Order: sequence, then C-alpha cells, then structure tokens
Amino acid sequence: MSATESVKLAPTNRRFSQSVHPNNPRLQCITLSAGALAEFESQSSAWDVQAVEYKPFLRFAVANALDEACGGELSPLLNAIVQNREQGAFLFDYQGTPQAEASDFHVKLSTAISHLIGVPNFDAMHGKFYARFTVRNKDDSDSYLRQAHRRMELHNDGTYVKERTDFVLMMKMKEENMEGGDSLILHVDDWQDLDKFYNHPLAKQDIQWGSPPSKQVDYKVHHPVFFEEDKNGKPHMLFIDQFAEPQNMRQGLYLHQMGESLEAEENCSNIEVPVGSMLVMQNHTWLHGRDKFMSHPGLERELLRQRGHFTAN
Repeated sequence: MSATESVKLAPTNRRFSQSVHPNNPRLQCITLSAGALAEFESQSSAWDVQAVEYKPFLRFAVANALDEACGGELSPLLNAIVQNREQGAFLFDYQGTPQAEASDFHVKLSTAISHLIGVPNFDAMHGKFYARFTVRNKDDSDSYLRQAHRRMELHNDGTYVKERTDFVLMMKMKEENMEGGDSLILHVDDWQDLDKFYNHPLAKQDIQWGSPPSKQVDYKVHHPVFFEEDKNGKPHMLFIDQFAEPQNMRQGLYLHQMGESLEAEENCSNIEVPVGSMLVMQNHTWLHGRDKFMSHPGLERELLRQRGHFTAN
C-alpha cells in the first residue's frame, strides 16, 4: 500500500481539505478554510496567549475549539496521519486572514494542532511549552539552529533530553528578505543505507548525548541511535550529529559515517513552509533539517517550535 493510499484523503469541504505534497508523497497537506479559521478565531478569542501559557488545561480547550470548527473531523485525521508510519507528517496551513494580531493567532493555532495529537514537552531553552527564535544574517550562538548560511543537517529532535519526543512541530511566524532555507525531510524507510546502519553491531549500543549551554539542559543521556521498534518491528531513530558524544573510535566513526550517508541521501526532500504554515512530523520515523539561506543584510525569519509526546486524543 502506498503512502497516498494508507490514510484515505479527506474530500474538500467548507472546513478543510487534504492533498499530497508534490515533493514527497508521504507528506500530507492540510488546508483550513477561511470559514473554519474565522470560526476557530471566534471561539478562542476570549483566551489570550498569556492565559494559554499560564493554564495548561486551556490549551486543550483551544484544540477543541479548532476541532469543533472543523466539525470534529480534523482530530481523527491528524492522529491517523501521525500514527501511520507510511505517512507520519503533514504540512498545515490556512486560507483567509486572522483578525487578531498574527503572532498571537499563530501561537494559538499551533497550540491547537499540537494538543490534538499530544502534549508538548517543556522547552528548557525558552522556559515555556513552545519556543520562538529568530534567524538573522549574522549569528554567534552555540548551535546550528540560528546559523543562516550553512545547511542544518538531517536529525531527530529530543536526543539529549529524558522526555519522550514523539512529534515535532515547526511553524514559520514571519520572514523578511529570505531566499532559500527550505525545510529538508527524510523518512527513515526511504534512507537507502538504513539496513547498513540498522544492522551494524553498534546500532543498539548506548551512545552518550549532551547539549551546549544555550539548551539549558545540565545532564547527559544514554541511548542507542535505533532505540526501539514500532508495533510492526520497524526501527525508530534518535540521531543528531551536533550533540552525540562518542566515547571511543568505533562509536565516532559509526556516527560520522551515518551523518555522511544521510547528507548524501537522494531521497531527501526540500519543502517550502509558507508564513503561517507549520510542518508536523513523527519524530522517530522522520529526520528533518534546513537548507542554507542566501546572504542578505536584512535577512530575518522567526520560527515557533513545539515538540512532545503522543496522547490518546
């Protein structure tokens, strides 16, 4: 069964539509109609962003408001997509223009989506359940996250924290003077060297993982790259080149060769994420990264990130 057949496509209706992304048949595109957007905004207008930040239960009310605006049909579809290994990812956007300030609206919309499929983890880097950060033409940070003029290599999130990270949500809040910087995505099953690394003697050996000071995580964790299998015995993966801390030559070369293989993989897809859109992925079956930007003195892109664990919603 193909990825496009594994979750039945929703017909276009007054609430939302579903289609397949032209650059990758696994990636589903969900577009909220202008009418559903207006209804969601009306139902959630009494809750400002500060209230959503302070009251965790309110985040589920926001999610329920979005699902009700979609006739109760959105939540089952999104959960079916992210729980299906053949797909496991969607690009969500909307028609129309929000009445509220765009930044606040986007926080609430992304919160609604994340809480329809799970619960976001606390983001120690920003002290909230979500993080917002800006990429500019010049950067002096201690990781590749904000460095505009280099490619951010393919990776999974959550490698260096104790919390389970089943999903990652990445939303584009705004951008100016941008050229390049597409999201890069690769499904684990489309990686042509998967068997080589999955069947390697070090595939199930614990690796030490840490993080730079900006992440605000002061401990190390230990787990294999292929740390578990799904219900069908297929591998789940946790890998990032920046934060692996190999303790011997064999581990170091295994991880180095893995990174080289991933970066050379021709099945990697470039995905443009428009402003106001978000890319949501099953974190253990998809790797993601970012292409480099063209230099411009006024380059600026603001992103929002949520990552967390699935729940039975």
